[in-house]
Amino acid sequence: MKLERIRIDFDMEQDRLLMVVLVDGGSEVRLWLTRRCVKRFWMAMIKMAEFKPEIQLQTTPEARTAVLQFQHEKALREVKFSQTPPEAPSAPPRVQPLGPEPLLVTRIQARREPDGRSLLALLPTDGQGAHLTLSESLLHGLMRLVQQSVAKAEWDMTLELPKAPPMPDMGETERVLN
Repeated sequence: MKLERIRIDFDMEQDRLLMVVLVDGGSEVRLWLTRRCVKRFWMAMIKMAEFKPEIQLQTTPEARTAVLQFQHEKALREVKFSQTPPEAPSAPPRVQPLGPEPLLVTRIQARREPDGRSLLALLPTDGQGAHLTLSESLLHGLMRLVQQSVAKAEWDMTLELPKAPPMPDMGETERVLN
């Protein structure tokens, strides 16, 4: 099954994010993401984004961070974001293989496939969950969706890519140029 669309909305009453994964073929999976879960989810996505040879081969933290930032911006240019779902009013209801009620995600498993795609498993305490296979651009697009949704939720939480450590202050010491 091919991923068609991911939508993430903040539900104020539940104080959770509702992630809706639409799959071509007419299936839909609904997942609740709590604040605590989003923190773990964000860290898993960052680790997956950093686990690319182009990033790992860099010799300094500054260089790794710069390449990650570049890769993130490049991937986001390839993602198609839209504000309204393309569902036609007369579209038949989608099949919900995991049930009509959203699953509460309590476990996250993440790994990189040999072909470079990211595999994310969003799982409840018991039973089946959603397994997403994401290309590089979809991984970074999902990161952007989570960032935007957390901002709307007003959870006093900022999700950012790692930043390069600050350069040491050279102060008044002499500099030697080679």
